[in-house]
Amino acid sequence: MLILSFESSCDETSAAVCEFGSPAAADGTSTTAFVPRIRSNIIASQIETHRLYGGVVPEIASRAHCDAICKITEEALEVAGVGLGDIDTVAVTNTPGLVGALLVGVSFAKSLAYSRGLPLVPVNHIRGHVAANYYDHPDLVPPYLALVASGGHTSLIHVHSYTDFETIGRTRDDAIGEAFDKVGRVMGLPYPGGAEMDRLASLGNPDAVKFPSAAVVGDNLDFSFSGLKTAVINHLHNCEQKNEEYRREDIAASFTKTVVSSVLKKLDMAVKLTGLHDIAIAGGVAANSHLRAALSAYCERQGLRFCMPPLKLCGDNAAMIAAQGYHEYLAGVRADSSLNAIPND
Repeated sequence: MLILSFESSCDETSAAVCEFGSPAAADGTSTTAFVPRIRSNIIASQIETHRLYGGVVPEIASRAHCDAICKITEEALEVAGVGLGDIDTVAVTNTPGLVGALLVGVSFAKSLAYSRGLPLVPVNHIRGHVAANYYDHPDLVPPYLALVASGGHTSLIHVHSYTDFETIGRTRDDAIGEAFDKVGRVMGLPYPGGAEMDRLASLGNPDAVKFPSAAVVGDNLDFSFSGLKTAVINHLHNCEQKNEEYRREDIAASFTKTVVSSVLKKLDMAVKLTGLHDIAIAGGVAANSHLRAALSAYCERQGLRFCMPPLKLCGDNAAMIAAQGYHEYLAGVRADSSLNAIPND
């Protein structure tokens, strides 16, 4: 089965062709496991454009999606070595995200599916991030616990089935990636600041400054990164006002340590609450080396299985939408020409 998928929820326009099928068992019968294969995964990034403004400008993002989507679709088909006549299903992100950006992908996918008489499958962007794990871990089978950490979302999700997701913890304000970017901007780092913060944190002293935890106090699984972000920014401003020098490496390391410890605290609570033994991380911040290492070490100590997508699939991409789209298709999810973009899930 070949799925042509689209992702345009923020500032990356992506089209992918992915193949899914059930392998034959030793006795010749089919199994329920699926074998995913990425035939192509083309991404047109807008980072350089939005770097001029220190963040994503929605209107500019929407126009850039319009400019890129036809070209990357043609490229995705060419790289995959297939034509539109070979495609079985079209999948597209329709929620959550920037409404104008989403509309570009949704409108394009609807038109293409209608013109070719193909099934159209709407996909939740967050579910797509989680599904990115299936390419390297096709044996990851629900139920399991997923941590989604990205620029716009931070959630702990109980994945009951491939299409049944229960959010059991979330950020009450800023997302984890948003906090990294905003702190990085105040430190003078180029947008997006997450990657440079990760590098600097490896060079600094994680105990140089004590910052408040982002784990919300109490019997809950929620986060609040706004207070942590503000504490770091206030510390930087105080140093500047007093003409006190500080090492960006130490700030990055101390901030990163606090973020990671906050995540581990709530993750541990979630594991004990759900009794789940398989843990998956997903989202752009899943590329953070310190978070990956800490979660891996935690799971090893606790005797848990830890799954993480390859770095190239942590950010927004259409291959992850195809992976989730496959399961939505099997569950009978379909959309017609009335499909719309929904900015908030």
